[in-house]
Amino acid sequence: MKKFNIVLLEPEIPSNTGNIGRTCVACGAALHLIEPIGFHLSEKAVKRSGMDYWNELELYRYLNYEDFLDKNPGAKIYYATTKAKKVYSDVSYEENCFIMFGKESAGIPEKILAQNMDTCIRIPMLGETRSLNLGNSAAIILYEALRQHDFEDMKLTGALRGEY
Repeated sequence: MKKFNIVLLEPEIPSNTGNIGRTCVACGAALHLIEPIGFHLSEKAVKRSGMDYWNELELYRYLNYEDFLDKNPGAKIYYATTKAKKVYSDVSYEENCFIMFGKESAGIPEKILAQNMDTCIRIPMLGETRSLNLGNSAAIILYEALRQHDFEDMKLTGALRGEY
């Protein structure tokens, strides 16, 4: 199975992080959290959103952005931002790449974006919409990466539970 990595830079809302953690488990992705984190990972909202999947999550924590870079040398990182010129679906996601999202109130700092404009990606939106929910954004881009790899090893069919 192809593996992807979701990175949350200074997440602020526990339910978003829990929801993203659950999505990561469902997709075989690892979740990387860069501090400071605006809540305790033991909070009910994180566990409620992640449901009983949280214990299955491959989770990594970092002291700051520099610590993340030091511990993942040479990592291919895509920076999700409304300031990008490139659309997320125009990128070819490599196995083990990292897809980074900034904190809910401010996104990824412009200093980081300016140093990485060639790997900044955006989700198109109408008009002056500021942004989508963080959990939705992570799911949209992660599933595009999975689609590009033909949803390798994922369950592709379903069945009804009863007779109708």
